[in-house]
Amino acid sequence: MQPFTTLTGTAVPLPMANVDTDQILPKQFLKTVKRTGLEAGLFYDLRFDEAGGELADFILNRPAYRTAAILVGGDNFGCGSSREHAPWALLDFGIRCVIAPSFAEIFYQNCINNGLLPVELAAGEVERISEEAQASPNGFVVDLINTQVRCPSGTIFCFAIGDIHKQRLLKGLDLIGDTLQYASDIDQFESEQSW
Repeated sequence: MQPFTTLTGTAVPLPMANVDTDQILPKQFLKTVKRTGLEAGLFYDLRFDEAGGELADFILNRPAYRTAAILVGGDNFGCGSSREHAPWALLDFGIRCVIAPSFAEIFYQNCINNGLLPVELAAGEVERISEEAQASPNGFVVDLINTQVRCPSGTIFCFAIGDIHKQRLLKGLDLIGDTLQYASDIDQFESEQSW
């Protein structure tokens, strides 16, 4: 997993509440265990028409947002079924951070476990970031080391994240990688057991 320290990039505003995992990645794209190729299905029903053509008015289809690295969402982002493919699709598109007033708990954990940083801020702060991203989408900075979101205007918002989650993201460790840090302790314990 790629470590997350500081991210500078384009922010795309998607101020919709209750965006569920089926909207993020519809069920027809869940037939793979590969983490690549899923960007084609990201927000599929919002991005494309029935014939598969792009819908010009959807924000991710606009030229200014095609390279977005930060998504600014609405309340209860990632609700619905537990679908690890949803953060995989966001990452495959190039999004490394989602900022929202709140997240579904399982989606939040799936993001952390895959190296995508979920940033929870007050609704008013998220709205200000979203408005700034609409006016000027480039030059946003998400600094996990200092737990800050810095807007191009110079406005800074501080966020909280649990230390365990922060350290895993900074080191680029999923749950298995985190466990393997203690491999020698595990080996020691097993060697002392009389099975």
